[in-house]
Amino acid sequence: MKYKETVLVTGGTGFLGAHTIIQLLQQGYKVKTTIRSLKRKEDVLEMLKNGGITSFNNLEFTEADLIKDTHWNDAVKDCKYVLHIASPFPSGEPKDENELIIPAKEGTLRVLRAAQKAGVKRVVMTSSFASIGYSINPDNHVFTEQDRTDPHTKIGAYIKSKTLAEQAAWDFIKTQGNALELTVINPVGMFGPVLGKDFASSVQLVQHLMSGKTPAVPKVYFGIVDVRDAADLHIRAMISEEAKNQRFLACADDGTSLPEIATILRLQHNEFTKKVTKKILPNWLVKILSYFKPELKLVASQVGIIKTISNEKAKKVLGWKPRNKEVIITDTADSLIKFGIIK
Repeated sequence: MKYKETVLVTGGTGFLGAHTIIQLLQQGYKVKTTIRSLKRKEDVLEMLKNGGITSFNNLEFTEADLIKDTHWNDAVKDCKYVLHIASPFPSGEPKDENELIIPAKEGTLRVLRAAQKAGVKRVVMTSSFASIGYSINPDNHVFTEQDRTDPHTKIGAYIKSKTLAEQAAWDFIKTQGNALELTVINPVGMFGPVLGKDFASSVQLVQHLMSGKTPAVPKVYFGIVDVRDAADLHIRAMISEEAKNQRFLACADDGTSLPEIATILRLQHNEFTKKVTKKILPNWLVKILSYFKPELKLVASQVGIIKTISNEKAKKVLGWKPRNKEVIITDTADSLIKFGIIK
């Protein structure tokens, strides 16, 4: 089969990166991907095999780091599209916010500069709901792509890094982009089937619940999206003319909460069902605990807050059809068992 255009996917070792590569290869594209060290090449190949890929003739690896200038020109060479997915995602709040902000912002600009220089048609950048939903009172508000987080308000380092990186990307396109097009995808909490040991931090919530490591859960509500649907949305945004210079929220039709995820997991019939807690932490207790455990500060700031998020634009403009939360959580759990991540 003659392959379609060449696409660069940054962050091939990542959860979303690997799923996106799988779908691109299945659709006949030639794929180049960046990884910080070529020592991780076999890890990526293993994940792709677990995702059903049997031929790697149309896949090429380039060693490139978001905090270094080297090799980005090689990475984007001959590419029509770039899916810039790579970005640091911490398990906790860093001591210095610049540990996240600098690689997120400067890395994005490195990719855009290289893409513009190489004559790439469009960059699709993975941003986050973080750059949309943290500066507006959520009461009676439906969050859409029109909303933007104010980086000058009191927000966590990760939220700030995604906000500033996306702002920098739009500023670059406006002032230096020339013919280069930009589309931004803003996913909410990402779940779905893991392909190996590399997966989103959000999946750890399911992992900890199933292993019994979480004795009780706070009433934290959030949007949810399947990684397979997020990958699909990136590809749709890559090829649609209507997606040029647009943002798209990637979220399922309904949000969820940690207590609801626990309930979905307990309804499954596997050996881990009974380990999933039924206990719910009162909001006041979470806030008190956050004074003694700094890693709970972000959670404490969000307990009891319900945000309504619209995915109408992605469905209407790009014909996107996301999975529902029951399927997403069930498939996440099944994959964690399948690959022995929970034993």
